[in-house]
Amino acid sequence: MIRHLRTALLAPLLTAVGALLLSGCGGAGHLESSGATPTAIGPIHLWPDLPPATATPNDYGETDTEQVPGIKVSGGDVRKLSPVAVVQAEVKAHPNTYSGEDGLYDETVRQLAACKQKPGSCPVLKPYYRDLTGDGKDELIVGIRMPDQQLAVRCYMPAKDGGLIRIMSTVDQIISVDLAGRDVILRSVSAGMPGYEYRTAWSWDDHQQAMLPTRDEIVRRKTGGETPGGKHPAPSGAGQLSPSPKKKPPTAKPSATPTADAP
Repeated sequence: MIRHLRTALLAPLLTAVGALLLSGCGGAGHLESSGATPTAIGPIHLWPDLPPATATPNDYGETDTEQVPGIKVSGGDVRKLSPVAVVQAEVKAHPNTYSGEDGLYDETVRQLAACKQKPGSCPVLKPYYRDLTGDGKDELIVGIRMPDQQLAVRCYMPAKDGGLIRIMSTVDQIISVDLAGRDVILRSVSAGMPGYEYRTAWSWDDHQQAMLPTRDEIVRRKTGGETPGGKHPAPSGAGQLSPSPKKKPPTAKPSATPTADAP
């Protein structure tokens, strides 16, 4: 009896609501069209008859990784390491190397050797730490300041055998380095294009077991001033790594990210 009475009372109400929704005009709250839906344009494959490339692409070393000789990671905790000792171990393993993933300026190598005696001129910046691989352990992020406003950025992960593996190494005229999630984002000078900058996001690739430059773009810089030659001043902000301009030595040979957890 109660159920039949409830149904009888709801029927007029549902009818009224349906009439309101179906009406094309009326008071405030009626449904309105959002306009015509734009026509979807699907991807078009250009020149489908092109033959496949036969030459292998240039190897820029993005996937190159290397175990740092002589460095042991106690308990898998990279925070216990000296970043200066890590870079010094790499220089010792690759002496007189001026290009590629291990390349450093002569001046930078000399400053590196004197870090203990002259810490103020040590080219290795304050280290940062972040789980870049998603395995729950922090990686070590190191910046190495070099002449001509260049900055080498290297990332290291603890190895299962207790060693240390370098999973990223790059160098450029860096404006700033940031962390977004597990990505290391580099902002660098766009040569010959004043007012623009390159932004490259390096991300962990589980298949290659390395950090790869997964996104690269040229971006118009809309805020802030510009220095001569199209170089932009590095913005201030906690967690960023930014190089200081240094005079390039006449005989120097050139080589080849952040809101982060403080050490």
